[in-house]
Amino acid sequence: MKRRIIEIDEEKCNGCGACAEACHEGAIAMVNGKARLTRDDYCDGLGDCLPACPAGAIRFVEREAAPYDKAAAEANVAAKRAAGGKLPCGCPGTFSREIRREASEVPTPRESGVVSRLSQWPVQIKLAPLRAPYFDGAKLLVAADCTAFARADFHERFIKGRVTLAGCPKLDGVDYAEKLAEIIKNNDIKSVTVVRMEVPCCGGIEDAVKRALNASGKFLPWNVVTVAVDGEILD
Repeated sequence: MKRRIIEIDEEKCNGCGACAEACHEGAIAMVNGKARLTRDDYCDGLGDCLPACPAGAIRFVEREAAPYDKAAAEANVAAKRAAGGKLPCGCPGTFSREIRREASEVPTPRESGVVSRLSQWPVQIKLAPLRAPYFDGAKLLVAADCTAFARADFHERFIKGRVTLAGCPKLDGVDYAEKLAEIIKNNDIKSVTVVRMEVPCCGGIEDAVKRALNASGKFLPWNVVTVAVDGEILD
């Protein structure tokens, strides 16, 4: 039969595994670091994987395909869970995940009294999914890469209680505005905080957030914090 089904462009796929995580039917697997539709009859054609893909590597096509088999898809998911729920990602370093921490979490002696406040992975803007459960109701932090090195209290002062995205527009050579706009548009973001360095090139990340907010069509509270190269907060 001819029906709507997903198609994955392996050239565009960055191997993050976000689509495999988003697919409730288990139709997508990571093979040699790339996402692949394993069986046509596992795909329901609803496309939960499309907005999860940060690389725009998935699209709908109309083609001859086996009809969706709900029972087979559910059995496939159950079998994977029974096997231990291994990460679907071919590259664990870019696999999207939420990091849950107890409020009473006590640092070990080896941590010297410092506790990480990072609540999700990945943090790089280029690798972040367009949609993720941890974005819903989140206070978003968009930080220039260097800021975390300039401030010893960066986790406690900025990351704590926020979802963190980091990048450097000068080194990455990309315009973050479009992707940030999609993240803001597709999720229930409550506010945005930008942390940048005082150097002129860091203005690119502030400008990208401004344009992303405008393009998203949402009116969110947002603020910008500028950090000097010696770590002082300038505003």
